[in-house]
Amino acid sequence: MSDSGKYDLTPDRAAPTIGTMDESFKNVPDFKRVILHVDMDAFFTSVEQADDPLLQGKPVVIGQSLRGVASAASYEARKYGIKSAMPIVQAKKLCPHAVFLPGRMSRYREISVKIMNIMRALCPVVEQASVDEAYADISGTRRIFGPPENIARRLKAEILAATNLTCSVGIAPNKFLAKIASDWNKPGGLTCIPPSDVPAFLRDLPLGRIPGVGKQFQEELRRIGVTTVPHVLAHPRTYWSELMGKRGAFLHDRACGIDDSPVVPGSDPKSCSAENTLDRDTLDRTLLERWLLIQAERIGRELRGLGKKGLTVTLKIKFQDFSSITRSRTLTRPTDITTEVFEAARTLLATEKLPQPVRLIGTGVSNFRFVQAELPLMPDAGRKRSQQLDQTMDRIRDKFGNKSILRAEAAIREVDTTNDLLSQKNRTSNGQ
Repeated sequence: MSDSGKYDLTPDRAAPTIGTMDESFKNVPDFKRVILHVDMDAFFTSVEQADDPLLQGKPVVIGQSLRGVASAASYEARKYGIKSAMPIVQAKKLCPHAVFLPGRMSRYREISVKIMNIMRALCPVVEQASVDEAYADISGTRRIFGPPENIARRLKAEILAATNLTCSVGIAPNKFLAKIASDWNKPGGLTCIPPSDVPAFLRDLPLGRIPGVGKQFQEELRRIGVTTVPHVLAHPRTYWSELMGKRGAFLHDRACGIDDSPVVPGSDPKSCSAENTLDRDTLDRTLLERWLLIQAERIGRELRGLGKKGLTVTLKIKFQDFSSITRSRTLTRPTDITTEVFEAARTLLATEKLPQPVRLIGTGVSNFRFVQAELPLMPDAGRKRSQQLDQTMDRIRDKFGNKSILRAEAAIREVDTTNDLLSQKNRTSNGQ
């Protein structure tokens, strides 16, 4: 149900009409779970439009390089068919007069911090899911704030006042339904799914609307004649578990409206990664290694900032024909040292044949461990020097900026690459 008192639906979003907004959670006991999901509206482009009034009302796309993809598109740009992750070449054909911007991740993070602080000031438990969305558990707050919709309206108003940005809010008994609800009436929507309406809401919901049911999963289901929630519920949970394992159990739970996952404050990222789309496809291994070093610099600093070390280093390569591979290596001990991350990635690259020119290269570190005092059996002077060098470079960058100091081997012109803002957006912004 939206602020208008009804679900605002397109034909593929058929759902029942229910009562007024203020009645939606009226009969829900105060001890029942109430989850709220805030999703900023076209966040990257909306920040640009808020900062530059001349962009307001114009189609705006984040992404400039003809080699890259659109990290975001304003609602004006979406009217022309431009979508996130669309190649810039295609976006320019659809809307040649759109404004294409490089993106400013530091600015988006700055605004994100303001938004999350507003949420944490109002909501008892907040979990940031990405730079522009978060969950809040507002169970048991009725005596303080009144109905859950009151908190949602106050959040929307305070975020708008502080940032000049709109957001959409969903309220439901659990996280996955709240996320669906926040997307239901964008932009600027407020949609509630009270517990009594969950079965009717899900009955006609396309499976693709359920978070976690992607295109590949949908195609698998379509091949066995399953396209709607009732098709899933025609079989018991044991049937789906035997047929598809954990995915099958997950699917049946969601079809029943079940999601017990908690709202976890301070949720940590599970990996640190960086990738770049090259300005020109290349087979030059020296150039590729240089990019691996640049990425290792970024990842190493991020790990040290998080106070974590990783055991697994992953190499990602996308070729000229858009096919891609990933290769991983587990280290003998966890690391946050730039040169160790780089050497592991370089070794992975060295063992790979390059059947065609490389379009994109990326590095990642995962399998985190918290930093602990190390007691090596034998002193490792070289490792100690690397740690000291990293710490010194971190201090210089903290004071004078990321580009204030570079390793000589990492000197590459910015024009030679396209930073992937989309991958940065989708990582949890917890201290990043």
